Amino acid sequence: MPIHGYRRLFRLAIALFIASTALGCPATAHATTPTHPTLNAASIDAYVNAYMKRTDLPGAVMAVTRGDKVVHAAGYGHTAAGKAMTARTPVPVASLSKSMTALAVMRLVEEGRVDLDTPAHRYLPEFTMADRRAEKITVRQLLNQTSGMADSAYPDLTRPQAHTLTEAVADMRGARLAAEPGTEWNYHNPNYFVSARLVEVVSGRPFADYMATEVFRPLGMTHTESVDTTDDMPDHARGYVRAYGMMFPRSHPRWFTAGGHGVVTTADDLSRWLIAQNNQGVSAAGRRVVSARSVDVMHTPPKDREYAMGWSLSPAGEQPRQIRHTGELLTHNAIQTLLPDSRTGIAIVTNTGMISGDDAAVMLDGLVDLAQGKSPTVRTPFTMKADYALAALTLLAIALGVLGAVRARRWARRTAGRALWRVGLRMLPCAVPIVLFALLTDLVGLFMNREGTLAQVSYVWPALVILSAAAALAATAVISARSLAVIRARRARVLAAPGAQDERVDAEQVFVGEARRGK
Repeated sequence: MPIHGYRRLFRLAIALFIASTALGCPATAHATTPTHPTLNAASIDAYVNAYMKRTDLPGAVMAVTRGDKVVHAAGYGHTAAGKAMTARTPVPVASLSKSMTALAVMRLVEEGRVDLDTPAHRYLPEFTMADRRAEKITVRQLLNQTSGMADSAYPDLTRPQAHTLTEAVADMRGARLAAEPGTEWNYHNPNYFVSARLVEVVSGRPFADYMATEVFRPLGMTHTESVDTTDDMPDHARGYVRAYGMMFPRSHPRWFTAGGHGVVTTADDLSRWLIAQNNQGVSAAGRRVVSARSVDVMHTPPKDREYAMGWSLSPAGEQPRQIRHTGELLTHNAIQTLLPDSRTGIAIVTNTGMISGDDAAVMLDGLVDLAQGKSPTVRTPFTMKADYALAALTLLAIALGVLGAVRARRWARRTAGRALWRVGLRMLPCAVPIVLFALLTDLVGLFMNREGTLAQVSYVWPALVILSAAAALAATAVISARSLAVIRARRARVLAAPGAQDERVDAEQVFVGEARRGK
């Protein structure tokens, strides 16, 4: 929107922005643990409770292990249904599920029924795409997400959602690849839909049954299951989104999840999962579930990459070294990490959505500090500061829209002597907020490397959507008011021109004469 004549409002906006950034929500709070903190139940509880108080986080579950021992498994706060969260509260772990699907595949590899470097099409003839290159995609490439499939070619979250793995794989028949298999890495859930369907076909059992009998039960994860959709999750995966420092409960749309992000588990069971990962495939009860070699394969990315099989390596040079993975639904987010040097495992699930409620990843930093014997500070999601700035900009956009509409006549008079095309060019900047709102989904998708819808973005960062919508509406109001004012001003000029009055009088006399004759 043009800034001519609005300098005072912009100065006010800048002042609000600075004030909101400096005072609205400090990035850290005082340390919550003793001078020489220890990774134990008391220090973990102190940190988590301080974080929840600082951020108003509604609920979370936490599992921390070291070696083959559980340091702490607990729940905090409440679910969106108002139930207290405990170490046995079932929660969706979203994309942490991928590492569990990878382990299921590795069980078949160890039995000699699957070879990682054989094309998946050999085991799963139904896996066909419109791109013939898909026949070369290997099982390994599916698991490390270098298959060439990507959201840019097949945006699965914007499409009608499948109900079964068979349907999910069949839906891909008309899709093309974004790259030659093995040449690029793209995070794409359908890689794991295909992997899960492969498990079904090779094992001859439904994927959920195979996961229960061959992965979860051997690990002692007796309260864990894989489900097909978010509708099958507790309370239909209902959770919270954060906006302007407040929490709002929201239902989750139905997503297909099997294989990629469909595991529901508990803090107790997550502790057993972490122990097996740090214990080279041996469960907390001493049972070997998968070989140490298979664990290494799942944790080791291809050369020059960071993503392995449902796990990512921390960037080179980052300390402490971590093997981790995040998981995000629109109403929940999760993270798991392994610290190989100390054989520590940490998993966190919160009932807040991605980006605006990215609490799990923030909390992880504090627990990693504790694991290293450091005093953690309570950091907050960056949106808790950014939302105040977005609120100020939203108010500014509305104020500029009102002011622009009120001053439309004055603006039209100033431009009355100019050609219409020049007037149009003067209004062109007003269209920028409208264009940005129209492109908002694409811009957020570019940032997140995922394709989505505007409705989904409203979960991801509500304050950003509100700002974009307010700016677009304000710009529309200004353009409409100025266009109408220009039309009226030019019509008035035409009527006020020399001779126009006489022509109007003559026209009126003719009209009156004809009326009398008709009468």
